[in-house]
Amino acid sequence: MTPAMTDATKIYYFVFGVLTLLGGIIGFVKAKSLPSLIVGTPCGLLLIAAGVLILYGKINLALILGLLVCVAMAGQFVPKVMLNRAPIHAIVMAVLSVLGLVFTLIAFAKK
Repeated sequence: MTPAMTDATKIYYFVFGVLTLLGGIIGFVKAKSLPSLIVGTPCGLLLIAAGVLILYGKINLALILGLLVCVAMAGQFVPKVMLNRAPIHAIVMAVLSVLGLVFTLIAFAKK
């Protein structure tokens, strides 16, 4: 994998992970949404872990982990957006999830 693609994927996982983690916490604090906290926290931490794994050269494991989390999140948010009943945070998460899939698939292809 090219160093530029590795760096871009790593940075994306870190940013997406932090946003997911914060989104879960904010969803819990503002809307008392326990599912936001229960799902957002581990997904965010797993994405951050994928970024850390890239730092340590465990690229295959990182990409598999990132792919699994992005697929799960896209599976949750994209259908809501497609059915036109999604609040803005769901639209943002759907877009970020799909972008995560794109980054991950490009990284796999560049290996």
